[in-house]
Order: sequence, then C-alpha cells, then structure tokens
Amino acid sequence: IRVELQSLLVEDFVAILTQTTASLVKQYQALLATEQVTVEFTDEGIQRLAQIAFDVNERTENIGARRLSTVMERLLDEVSFNASNLVGQTISVDGAYVESRLEELSKNEDLSRYIL
Repeated sequence: IRVELQSLLVEDFVAILTQTTASLVKQYQALLATEQVTVEFTDEGIQRLAQIAFDVNERTENIGARRLSTVMERLLDEVSFNASNLVGQTISVDGAYVESRLEELSKNEDLSRYIL
C-alpha cells in the first residue's frame, strides 16, 4: 500500500498548537508553571510561530508537525533556562516576541538547517 501525504499548511500548524489535547502550548505552560512562571500565548504569537515552522519546513527538510517542537524549544529556551529568576512573572508570547526570538532562524536558511 502506498500513501501520499500532503504538506501541512500554516492553518494546520495553528490547529495543532491550539486544538489538540496535549498541545505544545499547554505543555510549555504547564512546564513553566512548575517554576511559578506564567506563559500566555496570543493568537498573533501562535500564528507567527506556525508561519515560521511552515517556512522552515518549506526551505529545509519537511518534517511536518515535528518542526513545531524544535521551533517552540528555540522560542522558549531562554525562559526555560532562566525560569528560577522569573518566579511570579508572566511572559506574553505575542507576534513581536516570536519575531524577536526567531527572526534570524526564520530568515537564514543555512542557520535554520543546523539549529532546527
């Protein structure tokens, strides 16, 4: 049996991030809540995150939804490592935050190939 799959679209990535039971958004919120750090994702932030995952998949190896894991890890790595210093704070992941953390990766094909 041969099955041909289609690439995920930006809308698919958004749905995966927002509509699944154990989405990466919920996982990172729960993980950082253990350090008393609140992470809030805006619709714009999720949209931009999905767009970057889509773009990197298009330019490099298309690994589907698994790309979201590597992009999300890169997005929140600084917050994760500094969580003990952020106790009681709220991190708002909006479009500007996503862009500031992932701008170089989303635009530089050579860099995104090795890091993501």
